[in-house]
Amino acid sequence: MEKIKLYGFNNLTKTLSFNIYDVCYAVTPEDKKRYIEYIDEQYNSTRLTEILVEITNIIGANVLNIAKQDYEPQGASVTLLISEEAVPVVCVDPSCNLGNIGDIIPAPNHIVGHLDKSHITVHTYPEAHPDKGIMTFRVDIDVSTCGEISPLKALDYLIENFDSDIIICDYRIRGFTRDIYGNKHFKDHNINSIQDFISSKNLNLYNCIDVNVYQENIFHTKMILKELDLNNYLFEMNAEDLSEEERKRILDKLYKEMHEIYYGRNFQKNIEVMGGG
Repeated sequence: MEKIKLYGFNNLTKTLSFNIYDVCYAVTPEDKKRYIEYIDEQYNSTRLTEILVEITNIIGANVLNIAKQDYEPQGASVTLLISEEAVPVVCVDPSCNLGNIGDIIPAPNHIVGHLDKSHITVHTYPEAHPDKGIMTFRVDIDVSTCGEISPLKALDYLIENFDSDIIICDYRIRGFTRDIYGNKHFKDHNINSIQDFISSKNLNLYNCIDVNVYQENIFHTKMILKELDLNNYLFEMNAEDLSEEERKRILDKLYKEMHEIYYGRNFQKNIEVMGGG
């Protein structure tokens, strides 16, 4: 799309909600506990901060402030305040840390990141089924930007930095910006589907469904992994040590869990595994 000559600042707000689920299987209470501890260590607030800062770099923004928090017994949150253009240091609010959280004494146990026109947040939710051996790790990431920058540029990076069995994305453009002739523009870039901004390499791993409301600039994409390799889902176990019947039983449980999440409803019976295994 040809760049629009604007009267003033680009007031369009572009918001991406990126929600992923990683599913695992663990049998004993001790293994379940170790899995949650592993996830909490693997995706603690420090690691999540690194991911969000890289997202900021990918979309071409600048960090103004970061806040983060690790929770008990599990979970973490990070928030970044960001800006499209670099903000002179003399203009930055003294309460902002410009992302230099390591020099603060005493060190904070939470982080929030702010961008001058935008923000990025992440929250994690590890959890376990009480008796079926299924463990689920959920990550919610929201990227909201104003101006010319778009969070869609970071989609491949997000997909590749989490073990994503299920991905649910929402993208919405809100507000309007006005050109030099006074005309309102409710969109400043071409988009037919969120899938247009994901590489074919990543798309080929998933089955996808779109629900789009083009007139309202609302786009929704759901993705579920096509093939299940059982060894990728077993915690402290190897598929080779299990009988064929046990492998099928566990795969059925994993498949049922993933499709309940994907379709947003409970199934009373197991669904037969289709595709890989």
